[in-house]
Amino acid sequence: MLFNSLDFAIFLPIVFGLYWFVVNKNLRAQNVLVVAASYLFYGWWDWRFLSLIAASTLVDYFVGKALGDMDDSRKRKLLLWASLLFNLGLLGFFKYFNFFADNFASAFSFLGYDMTPASLDIILPVGISFYTFQTLSYTIDVYRRRLEPTRDLLAFAAFVSFFPQLVAGPIERAADLLPQFFRKRFFHYRLAVDGMRQILWGLFKKMVIADNCAAHADVIFSDPGAYSGSTLVLGALFFTFQIYGDFSGYSDIAIGTARLFGFKLRKNFAFPYFSRDIAEFWRRWHISLSTWFRDYLYIPLGGSRGGTALRIRNTFVIFLVSGFWHGANWTFIVWGALHALFFLPLLLAGKNRVNLHIVADERRLPSAREAWQMLLTFTLVMLAWVFFRAPSIGYAVDYLAGICSADLWSVPDFPGALWAVTTLGLIGLLVLVEWIGRRGAYGIQFAAVLPYRFQRWSLYAALVFLTALFMRTEETPFIYFQF
Repeated sequence: MLFNSLDFAIFLPIVFGLYWFVVNKNLRAQNVLVVAASYLFYGWWDWRFLSLIAASTLVDYFVGKALGDMDDSRKRKLLLWASLLFNLGLLGFFKYFNFFADNFASAFSFLGYDMTPASLDIILPVGISFYTFQTLSYTIDVYRRRLEPTRDLLAFAAFVSFFPQLVAGPIERAADLLPQFFRKRFFHYRLAVDGMRQILWGLFKKMVIADNCAAHADVIFSDPGAYSGSTLVLGALFFTFQIYGDFSGYSDIAIGTARLFGFKLRKNFAFPYFSRDIAEFWRRWHISLSTWFRDYLYIPLGGSRGGTALRIRNTFVIFLVSGFWHGANWTFIVWGALHALFFLPLLLAGKNRVNLHIVADERRLPSAREAWQMLLTFTLVMLAWVFFRAPSIGYAVDYLAGICSADLWSVPDFPGALWAVTTLGLIGLLVLVEWIGRRGAYGIQFAAVLPYRFQRWSLYAALVFLTALFMRTEETPFIYFQF
């Protein structure tokens, strides 16, 4: 079920009404409703894959219980490995089987042996990378004795399948989200209004910014050889805002929806395109995944505590794995490697934790130095996105070579170019609003402190009007559903 669909527009009020007006006096009944609604939400796409969520839930619940009851370090490690192999095995089979089979066959062909790869017609279950990492964090934290295992299977099932963030995050930690299923929830009008406000902003970013940018990016990326360097730059720019509007829009809707039901989810985006270096970008982009890899991979590998060689190795491992997490294609690995290369000078110079505060926090505008730093960082990120979007490495290289052609400074020309001017204006509006609201949790949170109701409702009405005016007629899935 898509957040930007009529189905969800019907589903959400029904679940909300049942949750607060029918089962509101019984915590267990509320949790039952959450699980039922979550399974319906996921099963709406393909009910067969509900078995994977149920299997992950049962395996990690019982492994967690056993880890809590056991002191033998060897047996505890075996249990941890059982959970890792089960969860990563499912993820590897559905997401990476054909990738490894094809590359295995290619390696033997290179050595002179012809092999036909054993590829399978596998459907990738939506959100499997997200809920797999969520359940793994629970098991690992219990193994490390940083978290007491739960004895309530219903609450654990609700934690794993919680529908607002089930298919595209944020990736929640059990220490943060699971206890919320044991506490009585109360309806707070102010929090509900804040949730609706964030949902509105998320829908605007998805349906107005991302979907319109996608239409232009698809045209340009479909045949890059036919367009000038300036047009290719514009295509990369449109994809840059497409993926941001799409993914951060999903996170805003998920966080806002969770708030309607009395839950608090972690912030997943913090205005990343205002970053002044790549290190700051990764502290602001897909925060729940970045911190997951930091806590469960980077730090256990030694983090930045060792010598220069060890720090370089760990940096490349974390970025390469992050790239591979996104998809079974070498383009994602190159994308991760590029970010590692961008990050490396900051790490070696000890400047990877310089820009920790909000840009121009006490000023309306950035300084000339900050503006240059943001422009440079944005350009590096945009060029790296070409590999993320391209179907192959060679395709991406040709695309970037086309940008460097002699007609880089020509006027962009492609089908729909006049419409693209309107889209650029909408992007400008997005940037302006988010710059004004960069101190908040999301773009239009500042509306809550506007002194007059007329101002607030004018803003909401304008966003609704723009969404109705510029939304695409067809329902479009979110980009990160494929990951």
